[in-house]
Amino acid sequence: MTWKRIDLHIHTPGSQDYAEEGVGYLDILRKAEEEGLDAIAFTDHNTVAGYAAMQREISDLERWVSSGRYQAKDKERLEEYRRLLGKLVVFPGMELTATLGFHILGIFPADTPVRVVEHVLLELNVPPASLDKGLTEVGATADVLTAYRAMRNAGALVIAAHANSTHGVATFRHGFGGQTKISYTQDPNLHALEVTDLESKQRRTTASFFDGSKPEYPRRMHCIQGSDAHRVRGIEGDNQQLGVGDRATEVLVPELTVQALIDLFESDEFDRTRPYRREAEPYDHVLAARRSGPSHVQSFHESMTRRGGRQHAILRDLVAFANTNGGTIYVGVSSNAKALVTGVDNPDASLAELRKEIERLVTPPLDVDLSLLRSLGKPVVRVRVPKGDDVPYVLEGSRIYIRQESETNLAMRDEIVALVRREAVAPAKAPTPQPQPRPERKPEALPAKAAPAPAPPKVEEAAQERKGKSAPAIAGVEPPRTGVEIAESEERKGIMHHTMRDLRDGHEVNNVTHSSARRLWRYAIHLHEEGHFAPDKVSWQGDLGVWHRYRRSGKPQYDLVQRLGDGQHRIFYGVSEEGIHGPWRDVVGAEES
Repeated sequence: MTWKRIDLHIHTPGSQDYAEEGVGYLDILRKAEEEGLDAIAFTDHNTVAGYAAMQREISDLERWVSSGRYQAKDKERLEEYRRLLGKLVVFPGMELTATLGFHILGIFPADTPVRVVEHVLLELNVPPASLDKGLTEVGATADVLTAYRAMRNAGALVIAAHANSTHGVATFRHGFGGQTKISYTQDPNLHALEVTDLESKQRRTTASFFDGSKPEYPRRMHCIQGSDAHRVRGIEGDNQQLGVGDRATEVLVPELTVQALIDLFESDEFDRTRPYRREAEPYDHVLAARRSGPSHVQSFHESMTRRGGRQHAILRDLVAFANTNGGTIYVGVSSNAKALVTGVDNPDASLAELRKEIERLVTPPLDVDLSLLRSLGKPVVRVRVPKGDDVPYVLEGSRIYIRQESETNLAMRDEIVALVRREAVAPAKAPTPQPQPRPERKPEALPAKAAPAPAPPKVEEAAQERKGKSAPAIAGVEPPRTGVEIAESEERKGIMHHTMRDLRDGHEVNNVTHSSARRLWRYAIHLHEEGHFAPDKVSWQGDLGVWHRYRRSGKPQYDLVQRLGDGQHRIFYGVSEEGIHGPWRDVVGAEES
């Protein structure tokens, strides 16, 4: 495994909107070498013409030199091509404009014939007359999901281009529905998201949004960056006019091939990608995780000693993540990004001991990934926990834990029942699509135009599962997607019993009392039983409002209210920013301002 520097989004004069005149393909390769890149991809708009033009130029030079009919400059150019291509991998590709204007990158293996890429473009309804023009708009092409599938079936690496920006599938500028955005960003045929804010210092970034903590976006996505270069050298201070390699990514791979990149992006090894910094310190994955703090899929422990139950706390988190949505545990560091890194003593021995305890105390067997990272010079243990496929997982033979936002708790009866039911109705795993063999000759006939495809089964099942479990909408307003709601209350023998509804998945837990409640539940029950709620304490915007705003684990949280009429209200306690959506965004934004 070695770190390789890649820029998989580079345009050439083959794109009609290329911004620099007089550029040759050698100029692009020389700039890539100057930037220290190991691989680039030519991704012109709806065409492979730029890559084909470079191949033709090399072929012509080879023919002239081999026949002796060449000038000195021809031999020099051929030698320069050979030198650069001996150091640099150039992948053929395209940037497809799909239906509704979304841009998708398809990156093909380096030995893919040009005709094969053109065949895929034709399959995606790019008109034959436009194949060599490099137009940004080519009429009605295939829809996004069909494009993902066709590219992947052809053996390509599939990346959503500038996903958080103009023409990106994750941008908020488009008014399409939530389920559409979920399918466009969670589809199993999509390998990665290309984003423009990978090194942003802001707390809210695209990578943090797609970290697996959002209820409706459970698949954590690999996020990379590319230059989207439309010129060789960028214009300093203008992020819209970047040059080759001005925004690149490093990947840790055994070899620099498209298949190696696909294997990486289909894995859960998110520390094997990082922004490429030409003259800066390597990207610190642990520090980036600390900045985002504890969450539904992430926890931190300063040590793993048996004394004080610290090792046991790590194992509780591990079981909880396996029973919920998977997650990552960092040991040897606190969640406070400003605190010093303590690290772990005897890291190899600590790793071996933790692995032994997992095998001894966690059942059924769970395949977790343990590794060592370095942060500010100190060794930190990282434990990657998959979402278990044999739930419920237990600690010490009988203790079942689940993850609820940033807390790990013992599962209650109704939650255990829900885990067992989830396992009972889990669909059989679909086989991973295998790339189709590439033809060596130009296809004799073009395939019929592909009809728009429905959302893949995994996306549809996830959507139906969420729809069936989510808290009910009233007056057309869906509740927030994190936090809790007291669904019902009943007094029995002088003790109040409550039904708590988890807003993330809609599961309800019955017979919860103040003494048996966990932290957030106890907070909600206390306010409810003491009668603290009063409508005049709410900052209203129509029938929606904010009652309380506070911070927990350094993150803002809200108690939100929906007015139903007849003096009735729904109160949603402990809503985090991940659960704010739709009209609730306006309510929270107005309260903050």
